[in-house]
Amino acid sequence: MNDITSPAAPGRRTATGRTPGRIGSAVCAMILLVAHFVTTYLLLLAYAAEPAGPWDTETASHSGFAAGTALGVTVVAALLTALFVKAQWLRRWWFVVPTVTALAALLRLTILAPEL
Repeated sequence: MNDITSPAAPGRRTATGRTPGRIGSAVCAMILLVAHFVTTYLLLLAYAAEPAGPWDTETASHSGFAAGTALGVTVVAALLTALFVKAQWLRRWWFVVPTVTALAALLRLTILAPEL
């Protein structure tokens, strides 16, 4: 075995023998964090919107729009996560956040939708 494929070689290595840059990992993490903060804000808006009564269809519509937009941003974040993990800039546990936010958005759009 050579030094690149040796189990004792320090750090992760790519197929070309280079270690992924820490700057690339930090940039990818910052991009995903911004996307996750936007998603979280939209989900908070969606869950905070409760209709005042049976006549308040506008609030229910706004809640659905916020949850749908959050789901869209989550899909984009999940695709970026897949790209960054495939490039070995980030680890697989980054898939947890888009999974949780997508589940929260889907719940708000279906089971936990505001009732009129």
